[in-house]
Amino acid sequence: MALTLTSLSQIANLGFDDIIDVRSPAEFAEDHIPGAINLAVLDNDERAEVGTIYKQDSPFRARKIGAALVAANAARHLQGALAEKPGGWQPLVYCWRGGQRSGSFASILAQIGWRVELIQGGYKSYRTLVASALYDLAFPCPVVLLDGNTGSAKTDLLHRLAKRGVQVLDLEGLAHHRGSLFGAMPGGQPSQKAFESALATAISQLDPARVVVVEAESSKVGNCRLPPQLWKAMAVAKRLEVVAPVAARARYLVTAYADLVADTARLSSVIDRLRTSHSTDQIGMWQDLVTSGAFEPLAADLMAQHYDPRYDKHRARLEHGVEAVATDGLDDEALERLADKLELRLGAMT
Repeated sequence: MALTLTSLSQIANLGFDDIIDVRSPAEFAEDHIPGAINLAVLDNDERAEVGTIYKQDSPFRARKIGAALVAANAARHLQGALAEKPGGWQPLVYCWRGGQRSGSFASILAQIGWRVELIQGGYKSYRTLVASALYDLAFPCPVVLLDGNTGSAKTDLLHRLAKRGVQVLDLEGLAHHRGSLFGAMPGGQPSQKAFESALATAISQLDPARVVVVEAESSKVGNCRLPPQLWKAMAVAKRLEVVAPVAARARYLVTAYADLVADTARLSSVIDRLRTSHSTDQIGMWQDLVTSGAFEPLAADLMAQHYDPRYDKHRARLEHGVEAVATDGLDDEALERLADKLELRLGAMT
């Protein structure tokens, strides 16, 4: 029996004990249905081998070899990941298009006695829902952007607002990147498809009747591109701009980017990437600050010479107003007070 996916919000309420993606590890790594586990019936090399035989030799021979590999891998999963599953276990299985890989694996599980179902159309049908949500449908909620120059603790404030019950969409969290040239995080970013899956899932859980707060970003967060419908909504959104002193922002950045400060070789290499925008003398001065461990002066000067002028130039082009919310500091107590202020402003805007 095949299950037809009709919406992204449906997935969280399907009620299966496990969602099993039987595609290769490479396919799974690029993207998968949220919450799925990978029990590949063909690994990366096996999938490539069977595909080559199918195209260059014989479809029949490819199916025969593929069936043997699927059976062997299924046996491995039954003796491993599935060994302790009880008789009442109910899995949902899918592959790329809901074809031979998932069908073969599901047949084996069904013969054991488990109540297994397939996803009609496989991952491809799920991906169609994601693409439609992000590229065809209008963004569902009114948006307020949380703006502010580099080092204004916008992501921290977004999390504090979420704890207060404010509806937020954390783009940097979904993209696993802090948004700037210096913003790479350990583990790297998800693929574009995986980012879109996470984003579409988060959007499907929003209440359309409520405002959602989104951190002001460019059209890319690291290497992850924002989809056009979200970008359109952000482009016309009202803005709350956090205004904080440079010294407070520099102090905050040194803490927020502790991983980068601890890796001076990496920090120096990122600064080198600014050579197309700044003079050799300026780059040399920043590198000297890295060498001497003067990280707060480095952060302050990077903001003054590089980031703040770019933010100011962008805001000058805005056709709608930006409401400022000022703070003298960005320590924990100051951020709590600032989050309270922002919550009040948001209440007045809705």
